[in-house]
Amino acid sequence: MRLFFILPRVPYPTEKGDKLRAFHQIKQLSKHHEIILCALNDGDLHENAIPVLKKYVKAIHVIPISKVSIALSLVRTLFSNRPLQVGYFYNESTAKKIHALIREYKPDHIFCQLIRVAEYVKGINIPKTLDYQDVFSKGVDRRLSTSPFYMKPFLKIEYNRLLRYEHEAFESFDNKIIISAPDRDLIPHPDNNKIVVVANGVDTDFFTPRETEKEYDLVFTGNMGYPPNIKSAEFLVNEILPIVKNHKPDLNLLIAGASPHLRVLALKSTQVHVSGWVSDIRESYSLARVFIAPMQIGTGLQNKLLEAMAMRIPCITSPLAFQALNARDGIDILVAQTPEDYASKIMMLLNNPEKANEIAQNGYEFVHRNFNWETETEKINSLISRGR
Repeated sequence: MRLFFILPRVPYPTEKGDKLRAFHQIKQLSKHHEIILCALNDGDLHENAIPVLKKYVKAIHVIPISKVSIALSLVRTLFSNRPLQVGYFYNESTAKKIHALIREYKPDHIFCQLIRVAEYVKGINIPKTLDYQDVFSKGVDRRLSTSPFYMKPFLKIEYNRLLRYEHEAFESFDNKIIISAPDRDLIPHPDNNKIVVVANGVDTDFFTPRETEKEYDLVFTGNMGYPPNIKSAEFLVNEILPIVKNHKPDLNLLIAGASPHLRVLALKSTQVHVSGWVSDIRESYSLARVFIAPMQIGTGLQNKLLEAMAMRIPCITSPLAFQALNARDGIDILVAQTPEDYASKIMMLLNNPEKANEIAQNGYEFVHRNFNWETETEKINSLISRGR
């Protein structure tokens, strides 16, 4: 079967969650299908992107979207009913190119990642699958309570538009998938129970335990330009660390990941190291005794937790991130709510190596049992094949 993939970003390198998910789904589906990849690109194209992706796809079409076209699209979107999340990636010129490619390749099935590109294929009479991945409306809703007053009116408008658009997108696609059951239940449609949960996996051949001398007590990783990660880093440094330092004055923290925002860079100190982009994120995980992801906003499954657990590092996270995991609190992972709770659990792991090793081993086994790219992507293959 010929599949036409439409993505809002080129899925390499895999430093962002949507790119990681798309890359592995394409890799697995290429075992059964011929894949035509059409990816939008609003930045510089990585020199290895095309060579790596060519291993798995029949053809690649990267469509640049310039800063000027994005700005014009966003202005037009303000005077429409579309969410800015959609408007950022949509313009008529790109639509014509995508439609021409669909006519040229005559795919048997179209796969769209995120509602950001759903607009391009809404009226096309070819079987289609939408990967919601995350619930954008809920993500914006969670940001509302912590945003500056001047941002609230804009976020409220975006929230209402996303609610409407997520509902409309449901009706336009034959199949719908999403990353977790809690996210599925938040999609604003009465038939959201029909959305198939397709979790992420972990490349357990890549993310493996390492025997490395520890340089940090704690590590937090992710795209550090992403609002939920920015908020989490600030919460960690400003709320949690001062309490921990009352018990361990020499505590140190590594914050690792691409594109650190100015707010993240401002957190740097003698005890807080902000690395920025690293060529191999495994080194960042392995340098620390404990991985911590105190997510305060956002939705979806946290790949960073899966990767850390696969490397047999004990993890602490928030109830928000924990609910998508379906792990066992206190056995596979530790869950904390307040800064005091986080501090208590950090000190427990640092002071009790035997307990830390137990949590780490249980987490390692949990990930190996439950998060496999091949198994999860087979759910997509079944949906697509059923619609032949």
